[in-house]
Amino acid sequence: MPNATVNLLLVEDDEIDVERIERAMAAARIANPIYHAWDGVEALEMLRGTHADKHIPRPYLILLDLKLPRMNGHKFLEELRSDPQLRDSVVFVLTTSNADQDKVGAYDKNVAGYVVKSRAGEDFLRLVAMLENYWRVVELPLGK
Repeated sequence: MPNATVNLLLVEDDEIDVERIERAMAAARIANPIYHAWDGVEALEMLRGTHADKHIPRPYLILLDLKLPRMNGHKFLEELRSDPQLRDSVVFVLTTSNADQDKVGAYDKNVAGYVVKSRAGEDFLRLVAMLENYWRVVELPLGK
C-alpha cells in the first residue's frame, strides 16, 4: 500500500471527543482525512456508499465508540462483520466502557484494539501516535 492515504472514520456521538481527536491529529501534524459519523447507521451508509452526502474511500481505519444512538457499536460491528464487502475493515474501539463484557464482545468481532478514552490521554495524543504508527506499518485492505 505504498503512498496510499489512510482515511479515518470516526464513529462518535460526543462532539467534544470528535474535537479532541481532530486537535490531536493537527497537533501531531497528521493530515490524513477524517470522516465523521454520528452513529452506526450513518457509518454503514458512508462505508456502503449509500449516504446522500458522504462516502469514505479505502484504505481506512475505523475508530468506533460503543455507546451510540440509533445503532450502538456492538450492533455496528455485527453488521460490519456480516457484510462481505466490509468484513475486513480494521476497527479500533474508543469508548468510555471499561466493562469486560464490552471488551470481550468487541474482540469477538475481531477489533484491532480496544482503547478506554480515559486511558487515551486527555488530548488523545497517545492514541493518534499509536494509529499513525499502525497505518504506516500495517498493510490495510483496499477492498474487493
